[in-house]
Amino acid sequence: MAVIRDVIPAFELFQPASIEDAQSLLARYGPEGWVLAGGLDTFDWLADRIKRPTAVVDLGQIKGLSGVRVVDGGLEIGAMTTLTEVVQHPVVREKYRLLAEAAEAAASPQIRNQGTIGGNVSQDARCWYYRAGWPCYRAGGNICYADTPKGLNREHAILDADRCVAVNPSDTAPALIALDAKMVIRTPKEERVVDAEDYFIGPATDITRMTVLQPGDLLTAIRIPSTWAGAQFYFEKVRDRNVWDFALVNVASATKVSGSAIGDVRLVVNGVAAHPVRLKAVEAAVTGKPRNEATAELAGQLAVQGAQPLQHNGYKVPLMTNLVKRAIRGVAGEAA
Repeated sequence: MAVIRDVIPAFELFQPASIEDAQSLLARYGPEGWVLAGGLDTFDWLADRIKRPTAVVDLGQIKGLSGVRVVDGGLEIGAMTTLTEVVQHPVVREKYRLLAEAAEAAASPQIRNQGTIGGNVSQDARCWYYRAGWPCYRAGGNICYADTPKGLNREHAILDADRCVAVNPSDTAPALIALDAKMVIRTPKEERVVDAEDYFIGPATDITRMTVLQPGDLLTAIRIPSTWAGAQFYFEKVRDRNVWDFALVNVASATKVSGSAIGDVRLVVNGVAAHPVRLKAVEAAVTGKPRNEATAELAGQLAVQGAQPLQHNGYKVPLMTNLVKRAIRGVAGEAA
């Protein structure tokens, strides 16, 4: 576990008023610069003195990076919008309840008042070896301490591990992927938009990052199209404690029904890999089938194909199986 110390390392604090100014600062300081959103992930790193940036760039004063706006029938959510704002927004609750439930499941009310949706989807891995400063693969070393005979790996990956077995800790990430959200990224040269599904990356792509953000890039907004507005939603998070805890496994689904059959569905799990996992094989298998126990059973079995549990996290296989079954089964006839 991390060794907690009393004094945060000294750094210069900047509070730019524009995205351009923020990126200019990040370009000036390079790897010695650090982006601050809500600060929950940041202050963990700083308090443990594992990260020692020369400069911290606080995005809190940049207008336009917060708030929920109705755009083209869908929503645009500023990256600096707090999780509480997301949970309480009437349009989110009415048409995209899946995201409201996922955001509300993140930590405690006090943390949601401070934490931002951009920070929630962009936070770093929570593996205790990595967070404590051990020289693991993700930190530039040549070993994964969690994946050893004596490693503590109860909360780690059962899918898509490649050297590192840390998992993505976000609750809102699977909901955003299920809603087919788009992530708006401002690079030093341009604005680019990527699917939420492609925003997150695994260690096979880059073991030092969990998202596509490169140094100097800023996530500025999240756009949710109207495609899944009012669909039937399911979100569930299993954790050790009811509040202020990360998911052991969570699941998010958006389903459109045609009569008694599943017409279309997007199904995503998290807490099982370094990135949220969209279960496309399951989606294809259940589309057109009745929303009943037999279909749920099929979905649960397909979902965990290829799972490779570690010494202490084998429980995640049946847990993920049952969460997927519940998401597919849902509650017959329930409106969003």
